[in-house]
Amino acid sequence: MSMTVLIVDDEENARENIGALLKKKGYDVIGVATLAEARSNLEHGAGDIVLLDVQLPDGYGPNLLLETAHLPFCPPIILITAYGDIEMAVEAMKNGAHDFLTKPIVFSQLEKSIQRASEIVAMRRELDHIRQAQQKVPFVVGKSPQMQSVLAQAERAAAASVSVLITGETGTGKEVLAQFIHRSGPRASKPFIAVNCAAIQNTMLESELFGYEAGAFTGAERRKHGLMEVADGGVLFLDEISSMPMDMQAKLLRAIEERAFRRVGGTSLIHVDVQILAASNRNLIQMMQAGQFREDLYYRLKVVDLHLPPLRDRSIDVPELVGFFIRENNPRLGVNIHGVTQRAMNALMSYTWPGNIRELRNAVERAMLFCDGEEIDLSHLPFDISRVNN
Repeated sequence: MSMTVLIVDDEENARENIGALLKKKGYDVIGVATLAEARSNLEHGAGDIVLLDVQLPDGYGPNLLLETAHLPFCPPIILITAYGDIEMAVEAMKNGAHDFLTKPIVFSQLEKSIQRASEIVAMRRELDHIRQAQQKVPFVVGKSPQMQSVLAQAERAAAASVSVLITGETGTGKEVLAQFIHRSGPRASKPFIAVNCAAIQNTMLESELFGYEAGAFTGAERRKHGLMEVADGGVLFLDEISSMPMDMQAKLLRAIEERAFRRVGGTSLIHVDVQILAASNRNLIQMMQAGQFREDLYYRLKVVDLHLPPLRDRSIDVPELVGFFIRENNPRLGVNIHGVTQRAMNALMSYTWPGNIRELRNAVERAMLFCDGEEIDLSHLPFDISRVNN
């Protein structure tokens, strides 16, 4: 999606010259001469980035900084003036200005400032997409005492924004619980960034988490923001933390303790406020004893320790989970299944579920595909499950 630059300047030549440059760089451009026109465009969502003159016919340009602060996506504002001074620049930056340039405009400086602003806009769009996606993911707690206890602890951890270590077998819903913690706490409106440590090559994990500067290594043509930086203010979920190599564990520990890190190839500290949630299906205590996981990182992550029990140990929750999966799949599959026969439910509750909730979800979906009526029966279930009651 392209980005639109709103140029607010009462000099027509300035608007046309700057606009022509930006159009060549691929930006859409809107030019206006007054604050009133600028306000009207921004209220209608027209203007991802604003180039704002200080002296305008109907008012003082920097007033727009305070007026746009309440907008859901407050656009980066770059002030441009022939009357600028240091005091004005400092005040503008305090009020949220993205940058401050003086006339006559040096196009190379303007281009760099616009590029930095466009990176911010792109990041906001991505975070909005992530937030919309994660809001669609509910969390089914279940009636078992084990899950009620997990829920109570998770809500307290969410309220306090402390680090949480989530353990449990594969398929027990560790990431779903992490999303529940995010939605239940004060960071719910901020990003939730999930990283599968096992799916990223060890050599790439540092640059994925911390980002890198242009020229940091071959192929690094431009700066990249790391996922920890993208998660600033929100939650960073590190799935399969046991797969993280020892040297990277040390760097992660330092970043968590200092709430800061350096991009690969960079020298400046990037300060962040991130709640860390980590998950593992391996026994980290055994890994520590074998010298495969850092003890100091383990205890730093385990401010709150949440263990998700396997589904075989809480069969009482199976009916609620089945009902949820049926309701979830009905509109997607274009069917209208109301429930499950008693003998089919008996089989579902008697099965040991080695794949846990993930396997149950797949089994329900498969049964719905083969069900022509309003209830799932024994014959609709996979053979491994249906034979339990035969």
